[in-house]
Amino acid sequence: MARRPRIEFPGAVYHIMSRGDRGEAIYWDDEDRQRFLVCIGDVCLRTGWRIHAFVLMTNHYHLLLETPESNLVTGMKWLQGTYTQRFNRRHNLRGHLLEGRYKALMIDVEDSDYFLQVSSYIHLNPIRARLMDRGQSLSSYRWSSFPYYLKHPNKRMGWLRVDKVLGELGGFEDDRKGRNAYQGYMEGLVIRFHDKEGEQGFDEEWKTIRRGWYLGGERFRDRLLKMLDEVMEGKQRETYYGDEVEAHDEVQAERLLKAGLDLLRLNRDDLKEMAKGAIEKKVLAWWLRKKTVVSCKWISERLGMGDVSRVTQAVGTINETVAFPVMRLRKRLEQNL
Repeated sequence: MARRPRIEFPGAVYHIMSRGDRGEAIYWDDEDRQRFLVCIGDVCLRTGWRIHAFVLMTNHYHLLLETPESNLVTGMKWLQGTYTQRFNRRHNLRGHLLEGRYKALMIDVEDSDYFLQVSSYIHLNPIRARLMDRGQSLSSYRWSSFPYYLKHPNKRMGWLRVDKVLGELGGFEDDRKGRNAYQGYMEGLVIRFHDKEGEQGFDEEWKTIRRGWYLGGERFRDRLLKMLDEVMEGKQRETYYGDEVEAHDEVQAERLLKAGLDLLRLNRDDLKEMAKGAIEKKVLAWWLRKKTVVSCKWISERLGMGDVSRVTQAVGTINETVAFPVMRLRKRLEQNL
C-alpha cells in the first residue's frame, strides 16, 4: 500500500494531525483525553520531543512538534500504537483506532513567525469546529495547550514548551507580560474569526497548513526535496504518494528535460520557436513519459506542445516509427541518459 514519505532530521518541526479510523471518535470521554496526554508525556520522555502546541478534538488531534533527534516515525508509532492499546483495553475493543497515515506538515523554523501561525491554527480548532459558544472564552476549552499558555510555568506539563511561540510576539519571556500578550493576541483572532469576512480570510491564510506538505520558502522546499531523494532512493515510485512526491517527481523531470535538451543541442528558447509538433519535441515527450511519472499536462506545458493529446500521440508515434531521424534522436537520449 502506498504511503507518504517521512523526512526526518535533527531539529525538524512538524504540524501533526491524525484522525480516527473512518472518522470515528478517538476519545469517548475525558478519561480517554487524559490518558492521551499521559501518552504524549511518555513519548516525550522516550524521544526527547518538544511539544509547542496541542489540541484534542472528538475524532482527531493536532500537535506542533519538534524533534531534536531524527525520530518522528519511531515516536509516532509508539504514541499512536500505545494509545490505541490503552483505549482498546479500557473499552474492551480490538483493531485500529486511527486511520491510515498521519499528516506531517514540515515547518521552516528559520522563518520565525511560523510557530505563532501554526499554534494559532491549532488553538482555534474548538472555535472552528463550533464546539464553543460565541461568548465563551477560548481558555475554557480544557483539552488544548492554550489555557496552559496562560498559567504559571509551575502549573504546566513539563513537556509543553511555550518559549518559541511567546518569543514571536516581540521577544516576550515566559512571564505574566508575555502570557497576557498571547492571551490578547488570541482573543483578537477569535473576534476576527466570528466576523464573516474574518473567517473567510482565515481560510486563505490557513490554506497551506490544511492542504500543503511544507510551510516555508523555496530554499526550505528545495532542501526537503533533496532529502526526499535519499528517502526514496532504491524504492519503487509506487511505494509513495502525496504532494511532496509529486513535487519530487517534477524536480527529477526538470533535471532530465535539461539533460535531454543539452544532448539534442537545444535550449528552452528553441522550444518556444519550434512548431508544437516538431520531431524533437515528440522525442523529448516520449522520453519524459518513459522515464518519469509526471503528467502529460506537465510535459505539454514544458515543451510548448499545446493540447495535451499531442503528448499521448507523440508517445505512440515515437514507439512505432523506424524513420532514421527519429531513431537517431532516440539513440542519442538512450545512450547518454
